Amino acid sequence: MSQRSTGTLALPWPTASPRATKRVAMDHTLLIVTITLALVGLVMVFSASAVVAGNRFHDSGYFLKRQLAWLTFGFLLLHLASRIDYVWWKRLSIPLLGLIMVLLVMVLIPSLGVAAKGARRWLRLGPISMQPAEMVKLVTVIYLAAYLTKKEDRITIFSSGLLPVLIVVGLLSGLVLLEPDLGTVVVIGLVTVGLLFLGGARISHLLTLGLCAVPVVLALVLGSSYRRQRLMTFLAPWKDASDAGFQITQSFLAFGSGGPFGVGLGEGKQKLFFLPEAHTDFVLALVGEELGLVGTGAIILLFALFVVRGFQIAARARIPFGRYLGMGITLLIGIQALVNACVVTGMVPTKGLTLPFVSYGGSSLVISLVGVGILLNISRDRQAGRQDAGHRAGRGGSGHR
Repeated sequence: MSQRSTGTLALPWPTASPRATKRVAMDHTLLIVTITLALVGLVMVFSASAVVAGNRFHDSGYFLKRQLAWLTFGFLLLHLASRIDYVWWKRLSIPLLGLIMVLLVMVLIPSLGVAAKGARRWLRLGPISMQPAEMVKLVTVIYLAAYLTKKEDRITIFSSGLLPVLIVVGLLSGLVLLEPDLGTVVVIGLVTVGLLFLGGARISHLLTLGLCAVPVVLALVLGSSYRRQRLMTFLAPWKDASDAGFQITQSFLAFGSGGPFGVGLGEGKQKLFFLPEAHTDFVLALVGEELGLVGTGAIILLFALFVVRGFQIAARARIPFGRYLGMGITLLIGIQALVNACVVTGMVPTKGLTLPFVSYGGSSLVISLVGVGILLNISRDRQAGRQDAGHRAGRGGSGHR
């Protein structure tokens, strides 16, 4: 009960019962799935990169050591995030938004941003390189969750509810496109539309937004030579299998040679300078070759279980911000995993997106683990946000909507 009686008077402030203040254990299923995916990724990164690392750096464990260091750092941040009341992310949403915009601008400055493979996406901090575009995804989710909590009753109104958030997300996407990084923008767009839909936005508004986005995406693809080449390769990958279609056709060969059970862990041939980026964007293809359909299916099922548990956690959150934040993080990781799987199987044109938890890459791994830490906090303390709710109740409002 939210009130108690003394004689005939009902006290106006909320009181907590012993059961209400009892802490709930974190969602162990989500944690186990995350740890399993991360450990599988560690093994597959070593298997995929050992030969390349030995040839390039004379150290077969070069990429493994770095992935292990990032994984350790990521789990430390996961533990920390799981202990921080998730309501704090609502309070930090605007400062984080400002910080990420500054970092995105810094990346574009030649003296600060680090260019590689035709893109300027990294900032170097001493011996460490960080990729702000990976941070943008999580910051966008936090901002959207805070915005939807504040404008939940007006999100059906285009001018005052939907348009402001589209302007902010559009500005972030524009800065990311200048790097250029269309893949990240696609993920941000899909997560934004998904979260706005779950937040109650009108379907007609979202469909109109999608129709307006189609010519913009076509202009971005057709106006860039390398993107146009990727589209042509997607439509006919075997037409130029030795040049433009080399990566995707080698991915097909990896999946095809794996069969039901794979050729065996460490026995894959495509990683021997055939399949480019075998330890990063195309690590799932190596899983298909060495562990077969069974191994690939197990990875997909683990991501499916992650998404199911993530939505269950979000549904149990006590305040709207927790529900939107949980759904947003789940959508972010689930959509990126889906897009990566579609890329390596040739269902969509090639994009530079990693497979969460599994691919090599420090920024992606750490940000994904921080997101899981936030989800665990939502699951472990269902009283999270009680101070915020109490303040509103003290002002005559309600802690729930």
